[in-house]
Amino acid sequence: MPDQDQVKRDMASNFKSANEIKWATRQRLQYIELMAYYTGVVSRSDVARAFGISDAAATKDLKLYSELAPDNLIYSQKVFGFVPDHGFVEMFADLAPEVALPVIATNLPAAGGPSGKQDLYGIPAETLPLPSRFPPQDVLAQTTRAIKAGKQLEVVYRSLSDRDSEAARIIEPHSLINTGLRWHVRAYSHDTYDFRDFVLSRITEARLLDEDAESSMEYDDDWVELVTLRLAPHPGLDETKRQSLLTDYSVSGDTIDLQVRRALIGYLLRSLSVDSTRDHSLNPNAYQLVVVNRDEIEPFAGWAFL
Repeated sequence: MPDQDQVKRDMASNFKSANEIKWATRQRLQYIELMAYYTGVVSRSDVARAFGISDAAATKDLKLYSELAPDNLIYSQKVFGFVPDHGFVEMFADLAPEVALPVIATNLPAAGGPSGKQDLYGIPAETLPLPSRFPPQDVLAQTTRAIKAGKQLEVVYRSLSDRDSEAARIIEPHSLINTGLRWHVRAYSHDTYDFRDFVLSRITEARLLDEDAESSMEYDDDWVELVTLRLAPHPGLDETKRQSLLTDYSVSGDTIDLQVRRALIGYLLRSLSVDSTRDHSLNPNAYQLVVVNRDEIEPFAGWAFL
């Protein structure tokens, strides 16, 4: 078995620098690798369809790829396409599952734009039909402009608290947050004199102000500081299920350790359906994880603990 690092070095030596390859061409080379590795074959028609180019141009890309990575693909007359050789080593694409699965699921070329209803990979992938929880377009634009320019933002926010939701408030946003279920904006609030999260879809109006933000991200301690959230299988699970769960999370020890911003701990607990009761009283089949270092974590996400 050849040394994989040496193989990569030999392949890289075929050209002086990746910068010599134009970005559009590099995208197509990424797609060739992703398609070949995860479906087992890539053809001229695959490349042409994915990028809307001619068969001749697709042939040129496959020829270029074969020149740069001569040991990666071999032509198979049986499938009329190129299949990965035994010594295949990725050269252009990041083939890690965490990168490849979203690309396949969203039906994207390697790093390009959406391709409509064209089936680029032939691998069925379904996404949950979650309710739409997005802000109006102009609200998002005003918010992102305020973040980019370091400006204050006047918003009308439909809070779930007793506060008058129709009253305008001034915030100083510095970051967006995607919890997987909805989007938030992290901002300093002039009303409460602290940093907090605002659900983007509850902002009904937003107006960029001329005034510079006075409190930048560096003053937001819960955002800047990282902590380790230590999780373990629920004690109500039998040993077989506990070991299966640890395998599911790709850990070799007894705990799942995640570094997270203090401000995001609560969202992470909810997203992973963690049993946050002190006596672990929730159904272990529905809440499969518990917090090991609760005393360390709870002060930063009290709302997420029961």
